Amino acid sequence: MALAKLSELLSSVKDNSYAIGSFNVSNMEMAMGAIKAAEKMQAPIIIQIAEGRLRYSPLEILGPIMMAAAKNTTVPIAVHLDHGGTMETIKLALELGFTSVMFDGSKYPLEENIARTKEVIALAKSYGADVEAEIGRVGGAEGDYKAVDIALTSVEEAKCFAEETKVDALAVAIGTAHGNYKETPKLRIDRLKEIASEVSCPLVLHGGTGLTEQDFKNCIAGGIKKINIATASYDSVAKRFKEVAKEDPDANYFTFSDAAVNAVNATCENIMRHMEIFGLKNKL
Repeated sequence: MALAKLSELLSSVKDNSYAIGSFNVSNMEMAMGAIKAAEKMQAPIIIQIAEGRLRYSPLEILGPIMMAAAKNTTVPIAVHLDHGGTMETIKLALELGFTSVMFDGSKYPLEENIARTKEVIALAKSYGADVEAEIGRVGGAEGDYKAVDIALTSVEEAKCFAEETKVDALAVAIGTAHGNYKETPKLRIDRLKEIASEVSCPLVLHGGTGLTEQDFKNCIAGGIKKINIATASYDSVAKRFKEVAKEDPDANYFTFSDAAVNAVNATCENIMRHMEIFGLKNKL
């Protein structure tokens, strides 16, 4: 199956009954687990790595692994750079063949965010790739980036941003945050619906880990077309390693290597669970 573009996958969502899952991976085993889940569910997904995680997984090494995994599958898979912050990393992802990149300019004033996003779009289009951007500010922290407070997306700014940039997907802040929640998030589904009624490009939800099944369904019904999941996948793998350490205090390198192989299944199970919630099963 050929690599899929972000725009192709999101444009296939014709109503508000399901959303495409976008899952962060940080090594070969997680990439394998994600592909395994997509094939079992017979549905397309997006695999991604955030720039803030590259300290653990250099893009020049992990990128080709992600590309190889996506190409060697029977279902459509898009390969995406999540939360790109520097042109150097964005360009490297494009050179490696990533089908889309995210430029996160949410820390900049609106005008500067628009200008910088346009630069990324011009570069990405020369590679035939798509671009996701962010307006407003999703809370929490992604990898090495500092934690930030939530700044809800303005309807007027979202509309202006989408019209000015013609971006392929737009991440909006409606009360979610990256990482594990310390308290129950207060989602502004009303704000999401207002944005969806004014913005034509597909909307993206970041900070999905820890939301309830009903939260996800409300977001999808409100207009979300792409949902990011990272922390839940990392936690599922970490749980397996903790179990091994507890079961075998004398565990050696090869014991943990076996656990890493088992992490394929842990990742697969976590992703399948989310795909089921997102309504993705059999959506080829």
